[in-house]
Amino acid sequence: MSRPDARTYLVLPGDAGGPQLDAVLAEHDGDLYTEAGEDDGDRLALLTGRGFTVARREHVYAVPTAPPDGSSWPDGFGVVSAADADLVRLAALDQDLRRSVPGVDAWRTDPEAFRRETFDDPQFDPSTYLIAVDGGSGGYAGLVRVWIRPSVPRLGLIGVRAAYRRRGLARALVARVLGIMHERGAAEVVCEVDETNDGSNALFAGFGARRIGGNIELVRRPA
Repeated sequence: MSRPDARTYLVLPGDAGGPQLDAVLAEHDGDLYTEAGEDDGDRLALLTGRGFTVARREHVYAVPTAPPDGSSWPDGFGVVSAADADLVRLAALDQDLRRSVPGVDAWRTDPEAFRRETFDDPQFDPSTYLIAVDGGSGGYAGLVRVWIRPSVPRLGLIGVRAAYRRRGLARALVARVLGIMHERGAAEVVCEVDETNDGSNALFAGFGARRIGGNIELVRRPA
């Protein structure tokens, strides 16, 4: 699978073994990325035994939806649903924010592909995909999105453009979607955060998140 940042990702079925992996490796001569759960010793041994090394690690959190104390919406900003946003500007916001995420390179968001991947996804919910808007300029400042999965809702991305940081927008956006999920009866949402992302780890700690696991991204580079 080729991602929009030009990385090639290997997605192996859960029951894949050495022969399947060897067949893939024999046909690929560039950098190849993949992921395994931190507790999946068999998968990790299979990968590291074939030259994969650890690229980064991330925490998996369960975040309670109970409204936190002291949450407020920052002055000077509005909020709109992705369903009501300008597609080109929203795609540009998505691209900017993804490029600041650890483990992502020069991500390029194509508006039409973004539209399909977002609005055609059965887990998309316009009420839980929200954009913060600068009340003065109308600029898109940040976003939060929660995908409504059959098991547990997943907070897929929270981000604020550099010019708008340190104003409480990230916390306000997360609090807004957690409140929506709480009203619907969901006790928790899950999310993944890179272990080096101090800001996001502190943000979710402030919401009472608890660590329930972790993922390891690995890469195999050509000799």
